[in-house]
Amino acid sequence: MAEPAPPEEPVAPGERRFFWRQGLSSRLLLLTVFIVVLANLLILPPNLSAFEEQWLIDRLRAAELATLVEETAPGGVVTDRVRNMLLANAEVVSVALQVRNERRLILAAPRLARTPYLVDLRRPDPLFWLAPFRTLTEGGDRMVRVMAKPRFREGEFVEVVASDGPLKLALLNQLGRLMSIAVFTSLMAGGVVYLSLTLFLVRPMRRITLSMERFRADPDDPRAVLPPSGRPDEIGRAQSELGRMQADLRAALASRARLAALGEAVAKINHDLRNMLTSAQIASERMALSGDPRVAQALPRLERALNRAILLASNVLTFGRTEEPPPDKRRQPLRPALEAAGEDAGLMAAGVRLETEIDSAAAIEADPEQLHRILVNLLRNAREAIESDPGREGVGRVIAAIAIDDGWRRLRLVDDGPGLPQRARTHLFQPFAGSTRDGGAGLGLAIARELAQAHGWDLVLASTGPEGTVFELILPAGSVG
Repeated sequence: MAEPAPPEEPVAPGERRFFWRQGLSSRLLLLTVFIVVLANLLILPPNLSAFEEQWLIDRLRAAELATLVEETAPGGVVTDRVRNMLLANAEVVSVALQVRNERRLILAAPRLARTPYLVDLRRPDPLFWLAPFRTLTEGGDRMVRVMAKPRFREGEFVEVVASDGPLKLALLNQLGRLMSIAVFTSLMAGGVVYLSLTLFLVRPMRRITLSMERFRADPDDPRAVLPPSGRPDEIGRAQSELGRMQADLRAALASRARLAALGEAVAKINHDLRNMLTSAQIASERMALSGDPRVAQALPRLERALNRAILLASNVLTFGRTEEPPPDKRRQPLRPALEAAGEDAGLMAAGVRLETEIDSAAAIEADPEQLHRILVNLLRNAREAIESDPGREGVGRVIAAIAIDDGWRRLRLVDDGPGLPQRARTHLFQPFAGSTRDGGAGLGLAIARELAQAHGWDLVLASTGPEGTVFELILPAGSVG
């Protein structure tokens, strides 16, 4: 049996080519040509009407000048030969002059077979722009009677009668010239607009589009990086924002890859870790039988740590987020919870000590294990920040207090450390991005905030600086009392 043909290799989005008929520049060219042609069509009626009016005025003035021959003729009589020459030269068949309510037929031709239609140029006609189209469609064998005020003779008006055949021919020639000009200007304007828009708009947009396609195909492709052009307009801003967005996405993808790797690693070691912790728990139970008072004093703390470790190992990190069970909220004293968390976070009287300004009767409604993890993360970060300050020699304090603000309770943890650097503030609650220590994962604050939000609380950085750092757990009024 013949082997199936291999599938065609897809073209990478970054290598796609824009066909002319599908590109933005071609559509802009056609749109420009259409707009210019439409503009020429809109100005065509007034242009033709003005041309027709001027043609009629030229005939009328030529006929009016021809009437001056009557005054110079012997006895005021014009022969038929001279009259026909004057009428032919003016392209009219008769000329009349109205003087003091008396109409004088100065140059007359034989009687007409058809009654001419009237065009009175003494009064503007709002529909005169339609006249050229009537002449083009109906003219050719009609006669037109034109009236206007005289310019070279005294009188109320001068009147001529002429054939509209020459007028129709002149209008056709003028229409041809206008259409030629319209086609020429449309092509020229379209070409100029096409080249301008291609240079200033289409080509930059094409580069932006290709950059996005290449980035989608391969975010690590160096060709996907679009260098900023420095343009102050919308195109330049789009290029700059695209570059920033790509940088943010690359950082997010790198963080996501690390989170995925972490989840996979934890999933692999989770089984063995739980076995080890179970063995340690069994060993601690055997140690309880030793009868040593020092062992009996330290054993409860060891058991609590082992129980928490076993519970935590059961919740595998998936995609960088701990799949926490819903919090099992219980009312519990707040001050002992703080002291237990401080002990597990390494706070002690000889080094970084915990000072609580919270009443011993204060209680909080929270999941005991999750509250412990929140407080341990915050207190451990405060201790490590103080110990990292070379001038402190590992001595400092963390003050825990409750503040009331518009019905909310704020559990404030105030340390006297050196403050957080700007890099840590920018990505404070992002996994792998907010660590200030070498080798730190930057997960502590992210986990603490996630657990707090699962309770309906929030964890915020209230302030930081050389005088110290303040973190606040924002709690509803009913959570603490």
